[in-house]
Amino acid sequence: MIRRIHILLLAAALVYAPRVASAQLRVVTSTTDLYDIAKAVGGNKITATHIGEGYQDPHFIEAKPSFVLQLRSADVWAFVGLDLEIGWMPLLLEGARNTRIRQGGSGYLDVSTVIPVLDRPQGNIDRSMGDVHAGGNPHYWLDPQNGRRIARLFKTKFTQLDPTNSSAYDANARAFEARLNAAEKGWQADLAAIKGKPVVAWHTSWRYFAEYNGMNIVAFMEPKPGVPPSPSHLYGVIQTVKRTGAKAIIMEPFYDRKVADLVSKQTGIKILILPPSVGGIPGAVPDYFSLMRYDMSQLANAVR
Repeated sequence: MIRRIHILLLAAALVYAPRVASAQLRVVTSTTDLYDIAKAVGGNKITATHIGEGYQDPHFIEAKPSFVLQLRSADVWAFVGLDLEIGWMPLLLEGARNTRIRQGGSGYLDVSTVIPVLDRPQGNIDRSMGDVHAGGNPHYWLDPQNGRRIARLFKTKFTQLDPTNSSAYDANARAFEARLNAAEKGWQADLAAIKGKPVVAWHTSWRYFAEYNGMNIVAFMEPKPGVPPSPSHLYGVIQTVKRTGAKAIIMEPFYDRKVADLVSKQTGIKILILPPSVGGIPGAVPDYFSLMRYDMSQLANAVR
């Protein structure tokens, strides 16, 4: 009799209980680029936030307590990898104490694992080489083909954690790729204008962009990654600009352009400030597609 009463009470509770919406996957990404692609694939089946802003140098993000709180409840932690976040990520993960997003957890997502990585250093690595990443160059999202790889990875991960919505993730990923295909057709004239043109880059962050669009990086303003240019190095850059006819120095908004201005004054080369990430210029590049279109068109106009 008592058992029957318990069953009846449970049934009544189920009947009269308020309806609860299906829980969304909670996704946190290290950068705005990963955030934007995650949102495109996840749609309304996920909630997403990001740690770094597009106008910040992703190597140097302040580990704020608010980020720890975001990670504490996350189902997925997606990061660029290749040691890009090594200066701040371990501290945040330690503070969050969330086993789901620790290495080995179901939501720990190192996006670099699906990327054909450039610039893997050979031999022993030490500080004399500058800020070299042991696993290779981490700025891979500036190649649209890697954008596709990132979207497919998110589809796989979201489907693994939330198989009920697998069809939505698949449809969203296919829509992302279709939109990217269409965008690429729109900048073919820019690609033709860029291919083979000599340029100077500030940092090795533009290597994947160059691999995609065919621009010829004839010199880097940094003698080694993360190392400020010396007078002798600048002299060499100036001579290279004069010899090659390089049309532009490409650099991110968060670098000091005073040294680039000096080279420009000596050679007449243009200084082209390009956002490397979504949101890098407020209002101008709010998503991945607008970022790629903006950078492609600005570069094409500078080297024509």
